[in-house]
Amino acid sequence: MLTYLSASNIYPVSQPPINNGVLAVDDAGYVKGLYSAQQAATLKLNIDQHFDGALLPGFVNTHCHLELSHLHRQIPMHTGLFGFVSQVMKNRNTEAPAILKAMADADAEMYQNGIVAVGDISNQAISATIKHNSKLYYHTFVEAMGFNPAQVETIMSKAIETQQSFKPLKASIVPHAPYSVSNPLFAAISALADDQANLISMHNQETPAEDAFFMNKSGAFLDLYKMLGLNLDAFQPTGKSSLQTTLPKLPKTKTLLVHNTQTTKADVDFAIAHHPDLYWCLCPNANLYIENTLPDVSTLAAAKLKITLGTDSLASNNQLSILDEMLVFQKHKNVPFQDLLGWATINGAEYLGMEETFGSFDVGKKPGVLLLEGMNNEQLSEQSRIKRLF
Repeated sequence: MLTYLSASNIYPVSQPPINNGVLAVDDAGYVKGLYSAQQAATLKLNIDQHFDGALLPGFVNTHCHLELSHLHRQIPMHTGLFGFVSQVMKNRNTEAPAILKAMADADAEMYQNGIVAVGDISNQAISATIKHNSKLYYHTFVEAMGFNPAQVETIMSKAIETQQSFKPLKASIVPHAPYSVSNPLFAAISALADDQANLISMHNQETPAEDAFFMNKSGAFLDLYKMLGLNLDAFQPTGKSSLQTTLPKLPKTKTLLVHNTQTTKADVDFAIAHHPDLYWCLCPNANLYIENTLPDVSTLAAAKLKITLGTDSLASNNQLSILDEMLVFQKHKNVPFQDLLGWATINGAEYLGMEETFGSFDVGKKPGVLLLEGMNNEQLSEQSRIKRLF
């Protein structure tokens, strides 16, 4: 049985918006037709429901840390990355039932907020049960980290064991960040690229200290490593930014760079020249929460990069809402709504390799159907709300 939904505006993403258009979906949520008002009238379609608002395909959250959900409102804002990381390390270990309940609640929150697919960071297997029973599509990124070359085999063995816990769901082993992975560990991760789900994700340039460490071996990372008991005598600075130092170490497979708050035009130009398949995830609420800064969106957008959106974790965000991430960029950076919508839908779907299912209202897809209320002239506001229809 088909349901015919009409709205003031329909945003298919893969084509221009349709005023007073009609979307046909079956009981399972598959798109069976998309019509202009004139086509609907000509075909004498029986409209089941008309909405004063906009119909959108479901959102794709390409960066989340589900296993940190129990840290919601446990870490103060504006601590900077080092303060935040130390608080996570201090507080992340709690009783398993509390962690599982927080993750289940976060998963349900994402569903209610119109998210259909998630790229989720995991350091352990505790989120596997939640993901196996979720209504959302998950691709898990098992983070490998370690600056000691002697520990590579142990680190990779543990990562592979964790990766297996998520089967039959897709999972890949990825580097945590440029500053937390040794060269041999980068090589070991790259060697797996063709044998796993072929997706790489890595935190990138989240704080000025990251570039300072690689440029001239200075900055706050030295204190962090000292606290962790690491000997950096053998480390030689490259005189280049973190991204320019690290990108050549990554496999040339589909790669997501996350945060990018310190990424410059020179970094963007270097990245375009040296990697054929990059995506750039932005998590503005987390950036404001931790470092109280935002990425240079105008530079990234001007380069026509494939930008996606993420929520990061409830440890660094007050909610898991892609709509709220969009609002931040429209409010602070004047990014046009239709650009944001592409970042929130089809770009993320393409990165996850799920563009045949999610991301747009093309016939045959099952992208989720959302009603956006409280938007005027493509301007979001604090009153804007998402309702999930399918």
